[in-house]
Amino acid sequence: MIIFASLKFIYSKGMKEEKYKLPYFICVVRNFAERAGLTTKQAFNYLKRYKGIAFLDECYPAEHTLSIENAVEDLIVVCKRNGGEIS
Repeated sequence: MIIFASLKFIYSKGMKEEKYKLPYFICVVRNFAERAGLTTKQAFNYLKRYKGIAFLDECYPAEHTLSIENAVEDLIVVCKRNGGEIS
């Protein structure tokens, strides 16, 4: 539930209003967490710190057309470029 509240806060603070964006973010973050062996909260904090959430927001029009697995792979690359160490 914390992940939802955090994303809802970010969503209400300037993200473009799109009906499916928030559920998509939650799904991707949960899948990232599972792959990385993190809790959802830890995954969200990691993605926020290393620009993964910003990437999902900026690239949503393209990313949501890909599989969730591809989105998670893209997040790993983006976070590594910004100092993250999860692979």
